[in-house]
Amino acid sequence: MRRFFIDKPASIGMPHTIQGPDAKHIASVLRMKQGDTIGMFDGKGHTLMARINAISPKAVQVTITDMLAFDTDSPVHITLGQALLKDKKMDGLVRQLTELGISEWLPFETERAVPDRNRMHVSQRIARWESIARESLKQCERGMLPRIHPPVSFDEVVDAAAAYDMGIIFTGNDTPALEKTAQPVSRILILIGPEGGFTAGEIDHARAKGLIPAGMGPRILKADTAAVAACALVQHIFGDM
Repeated sequence: MRRFFIDKPASIGMPHTIQGPDAKHIASVLRMKQGDTIGMFDGKGHTLMARINAISPKAVQVTITDMLAFDTDSPVHITLGQALLKDKKMDGLVRQLTELGISEWLPFETERAVPDRNRMHVSQRIARWESIARESLKQCERGMLPRIHPPVSFDEVVDAAAAYDMGIIFTGNDTPALEKTAQPVSRILILIGPEGGFTAGEIDHARAKGLIPAGMGPRILKADTAAVAACALVQHIFGDM
């Protein structure tokens, strides 16, 4: 069943109005009618069932009839720290990594990634990434919406590793592969560099802060490919793949 996002706290019996492209899709593409049941999600782990009371391409009025816990999210909390890339590459990564199950998305600046100092542009990018993540949730049937952070400095993202059970910095094809630890791990920070990779100084700084350098095989991967591969690898070792 196709699900639609609800951006406010929900409860059984609560009325809600769906507007914009979703309303048009429900009325004109799905051709649903008054009395039909549709699925919704709140991005906080719940699937909602709702009954259509009135419908038009501009607005669909519903009443929530049931609220169910959704348990398809990963058992491990993964924050993917990604050095800033060009807009389209970052957009694609948000979509793919949401599907793979990351919990948080943290863009950051590096010596080889030129930061965007235009605050308005940064705000627009975050809003776009949040919209992409919501659309991805509809497709992949996750329950939790990943948290999208504003870009931070390299020092800030490295310092953040102290709050995790494990921090991993993927550094290239000459680094040993990641291995499972004996200790249980529930919170992991992954760092992926820009197209030119991390500098030696950045890798040394991350290592000094307790992050584990790791590689992903003998081939050189593009930054956006590396991010997807790293997330899939960590999910396979510590998560639900």
